[in-house]
Amino acid sequence: MNEATLCLGLVWLSLLAFARAAAAAEWEATEIVKPYAVSGTTGIELYESIGQRGPKSGERRTIAHTTFDLKWRRNYEPQADGSCKLVSATPFLTITYTWPKGPANLTEPTRSRWNTFVEGIQKHERVHGDIIKQLVDRILATTVGVTVENDSNCKKIRDVIQAPLKAASDAHLTASRDFDKVEMGDGGNVHRLILGLVNP
Repeated sequence: MNEATLCLGLVWLSLLAFARAAAAAEWEATEIVKPYAVSGTTGIELYESIGQRGPKSGERRTIAHTTFDLKWRRNYEPQADGSCKLVSATPFLTITYTWPKGPANLTEPTRSRWNTFVEGIQKHERVHGDIIKQLVDRILATTVGVTVENDSNCKKIRDVIQAPLKAASDAHLTASRDFDKVEMGDGGNVHRLILGLVNP
């Protein structure tokens, strides 16, 4: 990803964040945190425990991940001219964060290094949560108000909105992957967090 692409991506995320703030009064996500316990007394031991107990993404384990469940209640209304309009849509979004929880009895300096590490990981996952919320806002912005002519039984419109739904989903996947590419690459934030934990 070049610098121009990254800057454009950040501008797009900023615009969606502004839209999210404006729409906050209209809907809210349910957010769930599911910590998993890790063990160890040193940074290396804690990181090895993450490798053994972390959530699976495909066939490999990760430090943390963010998943979501999204359902909708959509209000399609036949119009007097024989068209159909999507007049409103209500999202029901549940975001689940899974990240590590260290032992309560850690001693210094491991405790401070662990706290810095896990707080950074949580911030990383919260950004993924924001990207998911932006997906919902984009769907609302690009589907509510759509009108399809000659659709008095409101069947055609359900196919028509599939295009903006796919575009929103594709944009979400791209934003999430681009964010991870920057954060997890050499010298990225997550890479630095790991080094800060395991280096003595």
